[in-house]
Amino acid sequence: MTNRLLLLTMAALMIVLPASRARAQTADEVVEKYLTATGGRAALGKVTSRTATGTISVTTPAGDLTGSIELYNRAPNKVRTVVKIDASALGVGQILQDQRFDGTAGYSIDSLNGNRDITGDQAEIMRNSTFPTPFLRYKEEGARVELLGKEKAGDRDAYVLRFTPKAGPASRQFVDAETSLLLKTVVTVNVPQLGTDIEQTVDFSDYRDVDGVKVPYRMRSVNQLQALTITFTKVDHNAPIDDRSFAKPTQ
Repeated sequence: MTNRLLLLTMAALMIVLPASRARAQTADEVVEKYLTATGGRAALGKVTSRTATGTISVTTPAGDLTGSIELYNRAPNKVRTVVKIDASALGVGQILQDQRFDGTAGYSIDSLNGNRDITGDQAEIMRNSTFPTPFLRYKEEGARVELLGKEKAGDRDAYVLRFTPKAGPASRQFVDAETSLLLKTVVTVNVPQLGTDIEQTVDFSDYRDVDGVKVPYRMRSVNQLQALTITFTKVDHNAPIDDRSFAKPTQ
């Protein structure tokens, strides 16, 4: 049962102290600087899809478990994440988690915990994760952004934005005060399989230029139950992706 609880939160991981008031910036200014640092509105507007492949490492009491990850995005908010983990150290062999969101509904193929529809907060987060960044057209989507102030994100000074979508949980977005790149997100998600809320923090680093757009090649996701690290080795933009790959399998 312990192993199941430790690995169950991988689904949530796939699917983010009060600050002093900032005076020199507005929320809109921080957002625009972030968009410019990421490549600019024109370059971001040309990116309609992304495929990324790499490795994943999950921390457990039995040691780190490793595997592969494939990530597929297609505008406006279709996403699929395929993770294969070698969990032989826990006596369960290979774990497959294939999470899909077709823009309307989500579904998870999970060899450990069973297949299921993705609902609640997890579905709303996927629905609100518009590609290539929710900041690009957030006003048109009915979301709000507020500037909370400045905080430290690791050893970096960051502007903290509260991103509140039209529906679903709000998140805090930490934007580097110097580079204007996104450093981390923090969001509280209700996970029905665990019967509780978890606070999910995702750190972004190793930004690289792909077709004029900055992409983080390393992400570390942490909650109170476990941590995982994703390292991408290849990222491609605008490759064709079959719409059916995001949908719930018919059989």
